Amino acid sequence: MSAERATYRHGDLRQALVEAGIALAREGGPDAVVLREATRRAGVSPNAAYRHFADRADLVAAVSDSSQSLAAAAIEAELAAVPSAPGIERAEARLRAVGIGYLRFARDEPGLFRTAFSVPTDLDRAFSPERSGPGGGTPFGLLAGVLDELTASGALPAERRPAAEMLAWSAVHGFAMLVLEGPLRGLDPDMATAVGRRVVEMAIRGI
Repeated sequence: MSAERATYRHGDLRQALVEAGIALAREGGPDAVVLREATRRAGVSPNAAYRHFADRADLVAAVSDSSQSLAAAAIEAELAAVPSAPGIERAEARLRAVGIGYLRFARDEPGLFRTAFSVPTDLDRAFSPERSGPGGGTPFGLLAGVLDELTASGALPAERRPAAEMLAWSAVHGFAMLVLEGPLRGLDPDMATAVGRRVVEMAIRGI
């Protein structure tokens, strides 16, 4: 029996390597995702990874997708807590929930947040199923959906709807990165949470 067969206990090697990569990303962001360490944690030989991933960048991309899926799950949890309300009020509350869920994920899972949104990619995969949460929405897709709801409610004029995702996302993501890696990283956690909520409100009013 080979060493790989003796140590490998999982039914899906690719998923086992992605899960190992997620654990590494949680500890240290995308730079911590290394093929050799992922295979060691999965209990297989380093060469086994190349059956599923062309190289390290391929594994990091898969871990980034899974990290976005976890971010989507955090956003979906915030959306699920939004109470019933009249049209405009509910639409605004749901947009607020997307922003708060995004910032909460950044606060609670900084390594995964960086892996989800700092790995080079573009919007052609913004709606990819690999990036979806349990409810089927990706982070970008959930934001787009609530902005459509805002337009349908009459709060956001149709002529201002195009590219509104970019405006809201830029404001909230920018604040998250300033806290994680920029000059606001020393901000008191309670202050960071309070300011983050104000940034979300600013984005809602600006849109």
